[in-house]
Parts: sequence; C-alpha cells; structure tokens
Amino acid sequence: MTEAEPDWQVGRDTEGLPLVRYRRGEREGRPWASALEVLTTGTAGVDGPVSTVDPVEFVLSDMSGWIVSGRVEFGERLLRRGARMLRLGHTMLRDLAGDPPPAGWPDWARTPLRDGYRSVPCDRDAEALTPALGAAFGPGHPDHRPDHDARTVHEDLRTLLAGRIVGPVLPSSALVVDPDDRVVAGAVVTDFEGVPWIAHLFRHPDLGYPGLGRDLMRRVMADLAGRGNPEMGLAVTEGNAARGLYTSLGFRFTRSTMTVVVP
Repeated sequence: MTEAEPDWQVGRDTEGLPLVRYRRGEREGRPWASALEVLTTGTAGVDGPVSTVDPVEFVLSDMSGWIVSGRVEFGERLLRRGARMLRLGHTMLRDLAGDPPPAGWPDWARTPLRDGYRSVPCDRDAEALTPALGAAFGPGHPDHRPDHDARTVHEDLRTLLAGRIVGPVLPSSALVVDPDDRVVAGAVVTDFEGVPWIAHLFRHPDLGYPGLGRDLMRRVMADLAGRGNPEMGLAVTEGNAARGLYTSLGFRFTRSTMTVVVP
C-alpha cells in the first residue's frame, strides 16, 4: 500500500512499515514512480523502523504496469524479473553561479544564430514543435521509440508544455525558427524540484545547421544565469552523442538512473 507524504509517496508493507518512497507522476500514459528510493534505517526524513520486505517484490505486486525510475542496480533486479527497460540515463549538473564562461555570461547571451535563424520564446503550441522534435529523435537515435508516431509526439509535447510531466516551463526556454517561421530547434526548460531542467534539446536533422544546438544552449544557459539561477540540470541517455556537447559546456556527471516498465 502507499500513502502520501509531503512531496513523496511512501510505499508500506502489509504491517504498515515504510519500504520505498518516490515522486508520483505520469509518463507515456502510465503512472510513474520517479526517483524511487529503497528506505533503510537512517534514510534522511525517515523516523522509526523500516520494512524488511524485498522492495522488488513490493514493486512487482503493487506497481504492475507502472513506469519506475531509480538506481541502476534496482532497475537491473527488475529487469531480471521481466521488466522492460525504457532508458538508462545519466544526470548532469551545471554550476551557473560559481563557474561562468571565461568571457562571462553576457558574452554567451549574445551568441549569434547563423543563416537567418532567430530565437523566439517557447510559447508556441505542441503542433508547431512536433515535426522538428519527431525528426530529431528518429530511427537510430538512442531516445527513439518505434511506437512514437506524430500523434504520440504531439501528445507528449502537449503534456510537457502544460507542465504536467516534469514541472512548469520556464521563461528561459527558447525555440529557433527559420526564415519561413518554422520551428527547427528548441530548448525546453522546466522547473524540476526547484532546479531548471532541460526537458528537451532538439534540432531537426535536415534543417538548421550543425552547431545550432550548442549556440542555443549557450543563450539559454546565459539567460538562466542572468535570472539568478545557481545551477541547471539535465539527463542524457546512454549512447547519446549529445553528452559530449554537455560536457564541453561545463556540465558534470552526477549519477545514473534506470527507467523500466514493471510487468
């Protein structure tokens, strides 16, 4: 059974002892237990005894059909019991307050966009972003999903832009449009537990220009720093070449997380 506590859902065994905690959300039309953590004696914020029940058995019995994100070791145990892996991701953080670029954030804020492209606020509807985002994560990309057609991309975007997946979209988010006013790239930044988070960085592979993602990220990072944000974060999938871009922009690895679908 589960019960709500401030900011967390707590899963308890049949005797009422706490076993796991997680943040409840929705992903791909399924209930989502993000940041799932197995509770132990001494876990911050947990008073009293904790359950000795196997947390894998609890998840299999109480969260069948859910999406669960947590430590890699826990995800691997679920995989051995029939779960399906959705993603192996790596969290990266960027210190905005203590590690500005050599020429300063104002220099990055002035990063030009080439070939007549221009940056606009991320205030367009999901339909306008769907073609570029869908193409960016096409076959061969680590984040490609064979079942992700234009309709599902549009629906996921609509939910994200409404703030119902990670958190509200922040004003530092930006889109890039071409001379015909088509969206060709974007950086969607959301509030994730008080930290600005790159929910999507994308570029249409047949439009824009190589390096556009870097130019856009520099501008977005400078805007976040200018608004007084001390840090920002993102998660990148294993095998995604964008990890090299993020490292070159000063992001540093913090942890790995596995996301699975519970059978």
